[in-house]
Amino acid sequence: MILSQPLSRLEASMHPRLNIAALAPELYQAVRTLDGAVAKSGLDKRTLHLVKLRASQINGCAYCVDLHVKDALADGMDAQLLHLVAVWRESPFFDARDRAILEWTESVTLAAETGIPDAAFETVRAIFSETDIAKLTIAIGTINIWNRIAVSSRMQHPVGTEKNAVAP
Repeated sequence: MILSQPLSRLEASMHPRLNIAALAPELYQAVRTLDGAVAKSGLDKRTLHLVKLRASQINGCAYCVDLHVKDALADGMDAQLLHLVAVWRESPFFDARDRAILEWTESVTLAAETGIPDAAFETVRAIFSETDIAKLTIAIGTINIWNRIAVSSRMQHPVGTEKNAVAP
């Protein structure tokens, strides 16, 4: 915990700010529809779990990290692998395909910083078809939308045995 901030500021940041789903229901539903289309795009669940978890980690979205770890575990992904997604470069747990997915996810998520370099594109192109890269890029954009909705509205992840009320 960073103690240089006043405790009241830290506590305040842990309370929901807005209910975007209620305030802009048509737009929120459009994002849900896009998310559903991504799920049906033909990208496998492992790929989508890696994308969602890594982008959510980068964007500091606790709600989405919690949700996507639980979803990945429910789909049978290895818990140790999920623990290591944040440090994938240092772990032998990830194969060339996983590394391409994670590199592309980081480059696209951090586009303002990375400029999405040719090296990242060449890495993903060595593994995926251009059609799959397009789908992957839209999947990355979609989770980035969810992260921005959740972080800006300060959506809170459940603690303990609570269920997620709204699932991006």
